[in-house]
Amino acid sequence: MKKEQLKKLSIEQLIEATRSNSSERWRAISEGRPKDGNRMFDLLVAMRRELRTRGLEAQRQLLALLNDPDPGTRCWVAASVLEFAPGEGERVLTELAKLPDSLVGFSAEMILEQWRSGTFKPL
Repeated sequence: MKKEQLKKLSIEQLIEATRSNSSERWRAISEGRPKDGNRMFDLLVAMRRELRTRGLEAQRQLLALLNDPDPGTRCWVAASVLEFAPGEGERVLTELAKLPDSLVGFSAEMILEQWRSGTFKPL
């Protein structure tokens, strides 16, 4: 999917694309495919920005993904919702930070550290 196509997607399609791409991004990173992971990161940032342009109600639909079975999706979404649902985002990041020997857990811990110190900058 190209960034230009995002404006044509419904909110539901953007949420589903966020779910699938965030999961695949972590899989690519875990499998040693950083170029694929970076490409998906850029697309996920564009999706987050598109949802932001559609307003708070569109963004709030991301909250359902905080219960997704995939930890990579939960981590991405938890970081994404910190600016409008900090309690929910922080709760999920705290849970993920407890995952042993996990890159997702490490990432969640780093996001929490930045969030709590006031240096977290949502993309």
